[in-house]
This record gives sequence, structure tokens and C-alpha cells, in this order.
Amino acid sequence: MGRFNRGASTNLVYIVFDCVFGMISFFLAGLFTSMGTSFLQRRYFLICVAFMAIYVLANKESRLYNVTTFFYVDRIIKRVSKSFLISASVSSTLLFYVGRARIDKHFYVTYLVVSYLFLLGNAFYVRYVLMKRFGNAPRTLIIGNRSRFHKFERFVRQSNLEMEIVGYVCINGDDYDAEEYIGKLDALEELIHIHAIDQVYIMQRRSNQIDIQPYLNMCMEMGVTVRIIMNAFRAGAAQTYVSSVGTYPILTYHTVSLNATERLLKRIIDILGSTIGIIAFSPIMLITAILIRLDSKGPVIFKQERVGQNGRHFYMYKFRSMCIDAEKKKEALMEHNEMDSQFMFKMQDDPRITRIGRFIRKTSIDELPQFFNVLRGDMSLVGTRPPTLDEVELYERVHWRRMSIKPGITGMWQVSGRSSITDFDEIVELDTQYIDRWNVLLDIQILLKTVLQVFCRKGAC
Repeated sequence: MGRFNRGASTNLVYIVFDCVFGMISFFLAGLFTSMGTSFLQRRYFLICVAFMAIYVLANKESRLYNVTTFFYVDRIIKRVSKSFLISASVSSTLLFYVGRARIDKHFYVTYLVVSYLFLLGNAFYVRYVLMKRFGNAPRTLIIGNRSRFHKFERFVRQSNLEMEIVGYVCINGDDYDAEEYIGKLDALEELIHIHAIDQVYIMQRRSNQIDIQPYLNMCMEMGVTVRIIMNAFRAGAAQTYVSSVGTYPILTYHTVSLNATERLLKRIIDILGSTIGIIAFSPIMLITAILIRLDSKGPVIFKQERVGQNGRHFYMYKFRSMCIDAEKKKEALMEHNEMDSQFMFKMQDDPRITRIGRFIRKTSIDELPQFFNVLRGDMSLVGTRPPTLDEVELYERVHWRRMSIKPGITGMWQVSGRSSITDFDEIVELDTQYIDRWNVLLDIQILLKTVLQVFCRKGAC
């Protein structure tokens, strides 16, 4: 498993909630034993930390946190109980025989009882509530004969594997049935665009072997994850890892380097950053809204439909910096486009910009409402520039990969001299570099450079 794939099959939500319920059990045990605040002493807190650390390691060893582990009630109870007994045995030995810690035994026993009930309940809570109600399941196309996927679907439902099956794609055009399939294999690229697909599963049988290589290359160019059941194919520089669903071995190829843990970490940073941004800049946003209203007719907020991750449509918010009929006038100004391609439009002295609009664009104040897009989850603090619908219509296949992650308020292009870069292919190259190199430090570096550029008024358009 490559460095980008560590933790790819781990249910991080389950681990986090086990730790949360472990802490809740600690406080409840203190309340039930009427110890006042004495249970908050350092040695009692260390008991909880040590117990949960051993419990989580035991669960990982038994593959309880693996997303492909089958969820049979008796099996889950058995594994949770086994991990609990291991953790209780080790922590009790360390406390009373090795460390000889002086703690309230009534509290310790109460904590063990409460934590067992909570941890056992959490296994079902994560399965039936969190993962099903709040899980962000990847939109999935399945390629192959639908009649041969019944067992595979049953395995998926029995596991914690997140998957929103959008539809099936027929391999053999002669077998196509509009009620069974949403399209044919030769229209795969169009189907991915229409249905905003995140990943593709391909199952081959000896009776219908096809050359998957062209479709694999196409998906890699677009940033769409491919999971091949049973067979292996070349994928150039794509990352790969092997997992399984039931008795089916799965070989996954992907070019998006964020695994489940990294996506969660990035989302946490986005929520915290956007919340702080909204609170910190609320006075500026209020003053800007008043000035826009006084300066020209029209709404304060400009709402435009943009294309997000893997083709998802969303409305991006900005402070209105142009006249209300700016979109209608755009076509007449295309001959003055300063970009070296038709995929993006930029004009230094754009006549559509209002007086206050010129100031807020120069200072990037017009971008502040995008913090709400980030908070909603449509965008990220750092990502790629979200294109408009008409720009995406002109995209070639190789350009699609820049949309394989969430768009951002800022990104590699913006901090690399956004006014001087006019070659769209160079912008795509910067975006794909960001996707390939992503890590927390890179995001922080880009955010700091963005702040520096805003204050220096460098590169703003």
C-alpha cells in the first residue's frame, strides 16, 4: 500500500466516536460515584486514556474498524467484548499490580461497566445512524452484467463501505436494457459528467473480457477513482492498493491522494477556518454590503452557478462587484479576454466593474462570502478555482482532473502570480500539482501566501 493509501480502509468516524464515548463514560462514572471533582485528578484521567488507547489498538487488530468488515450482530458483540476484556485486563494489571495506583475501586468498576455499555452501543450507533445518515458516500457507477452483482451488493450492504450506486453501465451493447442500465460503456465519459461520478467499479468475467485500459486511462485523466474486481491493469503513475469486499478482491487505482483520514482533517480545517473567517470579517462584510447598496442598483450578493468536485453544481457567493447585466455583456467582451484560451475569462479594465467593485476586487473583499460556501461543504479553503458551466462545456478530458477535489477560495494558481499566468494549461498543471502534493502543511503555506498577497495587493484581479 502506497503512502497515499494508509488508512484508506479504516473507519475513522468509528474510532473518533469510540474515544468520545470513552470520555463520556469517564465523566458519568465520576457523577455516579458521587466523588465530586476528585475524579478529575490526573491519575484518574490517565486511566481513561490508557484504557481507550489499548481498546482502540485491540479493535484495529481484530479489523473492527475496517470498512469492509461484515456487520453481523453476534460477531460485532464478540469482537467488542474481546477488545474490552483485553483493555480491562491490561489496564487493571498496570494499575493494581505494577503501578499499585491508589484510586477509588468503586469508580474504576463503574467506569468499566459504563464504558462497555457505551462502546458496545457505539458500534451500532455508528453503523445505523452516523454512517447511514451523515455519511458522504461516493457516487458510484458499476460496469458489468448487473445480474452478477447481486452477491457483491449484499456484501456492500453488510459492510460499512460507503457507496451511493448511481447506476449500472452495460459492457455489451447488444445486452443493453434501459430499465437495467443507465448507459453503455462507450458513453462512460458522458455518464461521468452527467451524474457527477466519484468512482467506478468494473467487474469482468471470462465470457465478456474487454480492454479496460482506455477507460482506466480516461478515468485517471479525469481524477475519477477506478476499482477493478479480480483483474489488474496498468495505470501509469496512478496510486494503487488492494482491499476486499467479502470474497471479492478489489484492486483500486486513483490519482487523488487524500485518503479518508486526510479528507476528514481537511474538512475540520475548513469548518474551523470558515467559522473564524465569518466571525472575524463580519464587520467588513456588513460595511461592504452597505456600500454596494449605495453604489449601484442590484443585489448585494452575486450568486453564480459553478461546477465543483467531479461535476457537482453549486451556487458560489461573492459580493457583487459588477453591474447587474454583467453576464449578458460578457460575450461582447470575449475578444478582449487576456487569457490565452477560451476556458477562462479575464480582463484587467473590465467596464462591467462598479466603482466599489473595483476596490473590493483589488482587496479580495469580494471573496469573503465564499466562507459560507466552505462552511456548507461546497468549497474548501484551499483547492482549485471553481469553473463556470460554460467553461466546463469547453473542457477536454485532461482538464477534468482539476475538478477531482473540492474547489477552493484560494489555491496554487492564486499564490503563483494569478495576474501573470494566462496559459490555461499552466493553470491546470498547477492544480494537478496541488492534488498530487496535498498535505496539511501545503494548505497552511498556501493560506499564508494568500494573506500576504492580499495585504500586499499583489496579483488580485
